[in-house]
Amino acid sequence: MKKGSFCNLFWEWNRAAESMETLILSSVILVVFLMVYSVEIGESVRGEDVYIIQSGCGEINDNLMELLIMINACKIASSSRVTAVIPCFPYARQDKKDKKGAVERWSRAPISAKLVANMLSVAGADHIITMDLHASQIQGFFDIPVDNLYAEPAVLQWIKENILEWKNCIIVSPDAGGAKRVTSIADRLNVEFALIHKERKKANEVDRMVLVGDVKDRVAILVDDMADTCGTICHAADKLVSAGATKVYAILTHGIFSGPAISRINNAAFEAVVVTNTIPQEEKMKHCPKIQVNYLML
Repeated sequence: MKKGSFCNLFWEWNRAAESMETLILSSVILVVFLMVYSVEIGESVRGEDVYIIQSGCGEINDNLMELLIMINACKIASSSRVTAVIPCFPYARQDKKDKKGAVERWSRAPISAKLVANMLSVAGADHIITMDLHASQIQGFFDIPVDNLYAEPAVLQWIKENILEWKNCIIVSPDAGGAKRVTSIADRLNVEFALIHKERKKANEVDRMVLVGDVKDRVAILVDDMADTCGTICHAADKLVSAGATKVYAILTHGIFSGPAISRINNAAFEAVVVTNTIPQEEKMKHCPKIQVNYLML
């Protein structure tokens, strides 16, 4: 089997390439007049299987354009196949028409995740690999193969290796939408689960929380796919402590941590907030010692 080639657009490219004994291509990304990106591939990719790794974080629009241009550059350079590895899929939360503002305007809301899918396909991607999509139906937005990987095995391993009282824990979903995720983990650990029903008045702001389940005298482990401003999980942590939980952990796949997230985590009742390396966390960890990274090999 011919070994593929990795293009280095992602902070984990070296680790991934070394583990698979693949060639790392050097690439030059130039910023020219009016912030127009120009990409030059440093090696021949003719007839090669190329893997381009880029996550939807940080300057999302810039990173997305870099990825699209790199895919197209490899495709027109006669690569046989281009796989885009996108650990945190950009615009994943815009997977359906939603209410905007105080007035319901469903018909004028974009479905940006579908637009991103179209752009990746048109750029020339043959295959997409991503991690814990916010909405699994995004896979259906593509006409090319999409592998949606799950962090559950890494979550189970971290719990068993780092929480001594894990056999007396309870797995908690911070919202009803994550019920399937937590029940699967709870079944694998042979422990109970709970969920928190939340009512929102506007995005990123939780109005009221209702705990369904008994967490008294147990270690509560909040599990979710992502956290942005962290209002939900921090309110959930306070709710769990007031309900009698002895300790509270949060385990997330994608730690976005925007706006007031860091200060909220620092002031919340968490023992630790564990995230995967789908998004780089080095800078945030300097300001928040509660954040820990559970490294995945993508």
